[in-house]
Amino acid sequence: MTRSTTTHRATQGLALAVCLALAGAPAAVSAPDGPPDGSRGNGNGQLPGPATSTSGLSMPESYPVQPALRVFDQDPADRSYTGDLLGYADLAPRLNTVMSASDRVSTQVVGQSTQGRDLYLVTVTAPETRQQTTQQTRWRDLIEQDPAKAAKDARLARDYKTPIWFSANIHGNEWEGTDAALRYIEDLAASDDPSVVELLQNHRLYFSLTLNPDGRYLGTRATALGFDANRDMVTNVTPEARSYIELTQALLPLYASDIHGYTGNLQVEPTGPPHGENYEYDLFIPHNYALALQVEQDVVDAAIEGNPLTSAGGIKIPYRDTPSGWDDYPPIFTAQYAAYFGALTATVELPLGRDRTTGLQTPGRAAVNTEVAYEVIDSTVDYVADHDEEILANQIEFFRRAAAGEPKTALTGENIADVPGPDQWKELWDPADDQDPVDLPRAYVIPAGEGQRSASDAASLVEQLQLHGIEVQVLNAPRTLEGTTYPAGSYVVDLHQPHRALVNALLDLGSDISQKVPTMYDVSAWSYSYLWGATVDKVGTITDRAIPGTRTIEVPLAAGTAPKKQAATAFDVAGVTDYRALNDLLDADAEVWMLDDGVAVVSADDHATVVNAAVEHDIAFRPADRAQLAAIGAGEGKALDDLTVGVVGGADHRTSFEQLGFEVVPLTAGGIATDPAILGDVDVLWVGGTFSFNGTNQPAQPVVADWLADGHAIVGAGTAGLGAAAAFGLVEATPAQGPGRANGIVAVDTPEGSILAPHAQEHAFVYPPVWFTGLGATTTVEQSYATDPMLAGHWRATTETNGPDAAAGQASVISGRTAQGSAVVFGTSPLFRTHPKGGLSQVAQAVVWAAPEAAED
Repeated sequence: MTRSTTTHRATQGLALAVCLALAGAPAAVSAPDGPPDGSRGNGNGQLPGPATSTSGLSMPESYPVQPALRVFDQDPADRSYTGDLLGYADLAPRLNTVMSASDRVSTQVVGQSTQGRDLYLVTVTAPETRQQTTQQTRWRDLIEQDPAKAAKDARLARDYKTPIWFSANIHGNEWEGTDAALRYIEDLAASDDPSVVELLQNHRLYFSLTLNPDGRYLGTRATALGFDANRDMVTNVTPEARSYIELTQALLPLYASDIHGYTGNLQVEPTGPPHGENYEYDLFIPHNYALALQVEQDVVDAAIEGNPLTSAGGIKIPYRDTPSGWDDYPPIFTAQYAAYFGALTATVELPLGRDRTTGLQTPGRAAVNTEVAYEVIDSTVDYVADHDEEILANQIEFFRRAAAGEPKTALTGENIADVPGPDQWKELWDPADDQDPVDLPRAYVIPAGEGQRSASDAASLVEQLQLHGIEVQVLNAPRTLEGTTYPAGSYVVDLHQPHRALVNALLDLGSDISQKVPTMYDVSAWSYSYLWGATVDKVGTITDRAIPGTRTIEVPLAAGTAPKKQAATAFDVAGVTDYRALNDLLDADAEVWMLDDGVAVVSADDHATVVNAAVEHDIAFRPADRAQLAAIGAGEGKALDDLTVGVVGGADHRTSFEQLGFEVVPLTAGGIATDPAILGDVDVLWVGGTFSFNGTNQPAQPVVADWLADGHAIVGAGTAGLGAAAAFGLVEATPAQGPGRANGIVAVDTPEGSILAPHAQEHAFVYPPVWFTGLGATTTVEQSYATDPMLAGHWRATTETNGPDAAAGQASVISGRTAQGSAVVFGTSPLFRTHPKGGLSQVAQAVVWAAPEAAED
């Protein structure tokens, strides 16, 4: 189960350092200072009570929990105030006040935002003794870990306080859910209505008042890191998203509602097709749709002045009203993620949008939206409280099917009539379009040894799975499975576990859904197996026997080693962590060469630095062999220097290079025109966004040309990257592009001798796909789209020349080296939201190839 894996791996590394030191290695060691994925940490706050949750969060021993919350200084610049809404600094005082007045209200700090603001979880429930809370925790764990037993537990069915969770403001400039939730909390705290007393005796109501407090203050959709946290539930680059996934595991909500805005009129999910293959839709849709219908009726009956309704007099329910374009296919959103823990879920879109001129909310519109949100919360609680026995039974059944390893049964025209519960949804279900059937494997195997493309990417992938509460095992001895022999130490992710739906959603390829709907709302493919750099194999079928000879692990196996004696060392530079180690070595002024096969060799004089890198990054260093040393002696290896990358692009580009360990300088053409000296320390220019020399930016063009002539390079992506490289005569090509929303996992081919041939990868991510034709004599194909490139996602041709067939066999990555300088241009999307980790390492390969060689001392 998930633990604080960073800490555990650091401990393993420190133990390694001690062993090395005792063996005679000079080990000046420091522990890692951040998560192994390069993110800024999960920012967990201190919570009272023991670690009773499998999520890694410490949950309370009893209720109420009423600490004096840290109070932040009020700031009139908080953009919430333009709508007469609560500023972030107002939340702690209001919570402190309501806690002082009521023993029903508890507040915990469950993390910090990027800028250090506290993330609050408010719990409203009847007081509980330590013994009562312990019993509730045991029942929650039983539901997830032993659902067959939970299904037979009469006390659990009668006395379990079913959890209902409302979150808000994950998009910082969608404010009103916060205000409505706090008002609802205060009303429950003060109410003496017998129905409220009964409600709180039988339920825990949880409220995440703002999932993005920095964005709330700034008035931005994104977090302060520049990412949309509601696209980050799979990649987890933001501390805000990491907090949400840990809360999902800790709370195991029966219902999870995330309040957003703005769509013209109130919208409450469930969504329309296509639906993700791994959801148990017969358990998910009946009550979820019935609940949306009740919310519709309650909101209409409330007759809130100023609330726009559809011409039919109701709200929008995508399952009913949006046959395409508003889907729950990807698990990257809050609601879709929580559904993989057996919860009924909804993204709620409030009606009245921001002022188009200022981009801010107005008091009148905010007041209406707050009233609407309050009504949605109240109606949702009523429905779940009235039907919690059936909904809880469905959640238990969700986990039971997974733990039992039952095949997944698709909903068809023949079996849909047998689904129990509310049946209003049935007439809208289309077996052909709504949800594809899925064949579940028995396990996914992440090989060790020669069968693994990147040992470091494999370890990072295991950590990522464990972050999501997924159980990972390891082979105790070699084992042959379906004709392949896997060494001891290979990882096994068995699908006979409570989280099999999430496992398969994260590791399976997915489907090509291009013909299901005209377009997709967001990404349509996201596989860790195909995009995160590690080799992952699919083994068996769900009904096969268990793979024998395994043990469950809590953290990846430690791999860091270094020779005992001082000697030149070598290591494979294949994954993201390898590049981070490489950049740390260079930053410490180590003498390093990169060989053509993707192996780095470090001078014997830098042995102590190597030991530190082995510890900090869990990297396996080995003695350099004679052939490697001979190659360096013959001048065949490239001498490397500490590299700084100037980044033209967004947050995903800057953060990707930071994850790889490069020094980063954000750049624009305008900035270079104003201050040419800014290029002084830059070795390679990454162009992933607009880089135009028009108008006042024109003075930057000769500056960049002179900089390139000094031996520097451009690496970039898409039409922007090609435009920059072509403008300076570094490559010659004509770009072609798929539709703007086309995205997915594609098959690619890497020719022998390519700069991407070392540790080559067979797959890439595109959003949108770009390919290159009409290549000039000095332009080289480094990678191309396969003859049948589309594997999973949504890439539907809108013309005769922008579909997958047009891209087949065409160049996906090109390079050039001329008298004017060097360039590499990607037509794929290797840094998209930092998600395709295999793409990050390919970009790093290109940067190292293109960068100037280290000067001789």
